[in-house]
Amino acid sequence: MDRLINHIFAKLFPLTISLRTEKILKNFALLLGILSALAIIFDWYPLAMFFSFPFCLIWIYMAWLHTEPQLKWVNFIFLLIYFFGIAAYLSKAYF
Repeated sequence: MDRLINHIFAKLFPLTISLRTEKILKNFALLLGILSALAIIFDWYPLAMFFSFPFCLIWIYMAWLHTEPQLKWVNFIFLLIYFFGIAAYLSKAYF
C-alpha cells in the first residue's frame, strides 16, 4: 500500500520543492489547522472538515517529501475520514 501511495504522490506532486514553497505550504497548513480548531470550538459544522481536508493533504505531502511514513499514514487515515464526512455532507445537501 505504501508503494501505491508513493506512486500516486510522485505523479501528482513534484519530488522536490524549494524551502520557500515548503514554508508557504506549512504556514497555510497552520492557518487551516487554526481555522479547523475554531470551527470545532464554535460548532461551525461542516467547516472543520473542509479546513481539515487540505490540512491533511499538505501534511501527507510534507511527510512524503521527507520520508516520514508514520506521519504520512496518520494524516492519510484522517484524510479518508474527512473525505467520507464531506461526501456524506454533500450527498445530504444536494440529493
